[in-house]
Amino acid sequence: MNVFVITEPGRTQIVQRPAPAPGAEEVLLRVGTVGLCGSDLKTFRGANPLVAYPLVPGHEVGAWVERTGASVPDRIRAGLRVTLAPYSSCGRCSACRQARPNGCRDNRTLGVQRDGCLQEYVCVPWQALHASPELSVDELALVEPLTIGFHAIGRGRVAAGETVAVLGCGTVGLGAVAGAVARGATVIAVDVDADKLRLATQIGARHAVNSREQEPGPALRALTGGEGPEVVVEAVGLPQTFVAAVEAVCFAGRVVYIGYAKEPVAYETQHFVRKELDILGSRNAMPDDFRAVIACLRAGTVRAGSLISRTVPLSDAGNALADWAAAPAAFKKILVRLAEA
Repeated sequence: MNVFVITEPGRTQIVQRPAPAPGAEEVLLRVGTVGLCGSDLKTFRGANPLVAYPLVPGHEVGAWVERTGASVPDRIRAGLRVTLAPYSSCGRCSACRQARPNGCRDNRTLGVQRDGCLQEYVCVPWQALHASPELSVDELALVEPLTIGFHAIGRGRVAAGETVAVLGCGTVGLGAVAGAVARGATVIAVDVDADKLRLATQIGARHAVNSREQEPGPALRALTGGEGPEVVVEAVGLPQTFVAAVEAVCFAGRVVYIGYAKEPVAYETQHFVRKELDILGSRNAMPDDFRAVIACLRAGTVRAGSLISRTVPLSDAGNALADWAAAPAAFKKILVRLAEA
């Protein structure tokens, strides 16, 4: 089978490997579509400290069940369209013992700490699967990145009637917008890109703030009667947006961080105490987040086509990564098509 490998920073290759065989608790998937994400771009650039080369990237997946192991439930059958949770959990660490396996200390995500899904066939545990016969494999490949934002909204305990500001409206941030809207919140989308803000309003954001044109802090206060939003979700990963989140949120508010800042962040810590803030990290996603995003896509709340910048065959995945690396702001989501129905 064809396998796409990042052999070293800036270099890729398609190699031949034998197709794997599923174990008793595993499912062999025929991969249809894989979405490229920010971690794949970092790996290509040599900026991902979690990876070792060579690596098969890819963990945003739409696929068909090809074959099942002997202990897989009968409901998981050949031909079923699925996506998957690409994380692992040890079952023993403090996060796992608290029923939060998404935060497992020893998590190894497909395409990051272990080979991923940019290959024609892959074996995964059947428990990782989320099926949706109604969605296409392209739509299913968008589920996982959207779940990251949905999970952040859950971490922020967002409730109906609250105001939520989402800083950064890439795919993950748009997931946060959709998740907050689904809970009945009023959403203020903040980004430097007018197209991304347009998408956010299509999904249900009531207000859009272009932070290239105006300072987000005063804009957020003006839109909330001077108070600030109850919840601010940071989905950019820059020191200035980390700081902006705690400055903008209301007193007794909640800040949820999804992004990783690329360098140390210097805070005015009085905001934490004077405002008595809840500062929350958000990592990966839980099964309920996958189910919620699948329902959202089935209902048409998020239109998958609007999120996609380019769709390429496996043979062109290396060029697509190179183009993205050269102009990161020019792309929303790149899909790699490996197989047709």
